[in-house]
Amino acid sequence: MTESDQLQLKAALANCPELETLARLVRAFAHMLTRLQGDQLPAWIESATAATDLPSLSRFAQHLERDLDAVIAGLSTPWNSGVVEGHVNRIKMLKRQILGRAGFALLRKRVLLAP
Repeated sequence: MTESDQLQLKAALANCPELETLARLVRAFAHMLTRLQGDQLPAWIESATAATDLPSLSRFAQHLERDLDAVIAGLSTPWNSGVVEGHVNRIKMLKRQILGRAGFALLRKRVLLAP
């Protein structure tokens, strides 16, 4: 961030305590993601659900608890399926380009009505 952006952010955070809390919790979550520290997730969930002035973040934290073991494992291990998901996304894009967005019904009509 540029220096002027940092000053604007600091001013915004000073004027809104909810925004300061949100920024702190989001930074902590990002720290867990980048440093693979899934063991800190239960404490983060507790902090996020305690933030009653941020209902959306509280609901997000509560939903993470539904499959806590899987989320902790995802935040703790260096393995991910990003490459595979990228290939799947690319294949779907190619399929949409080839078939068009109308789907198989229009393609079937084109093929059946073709001379």
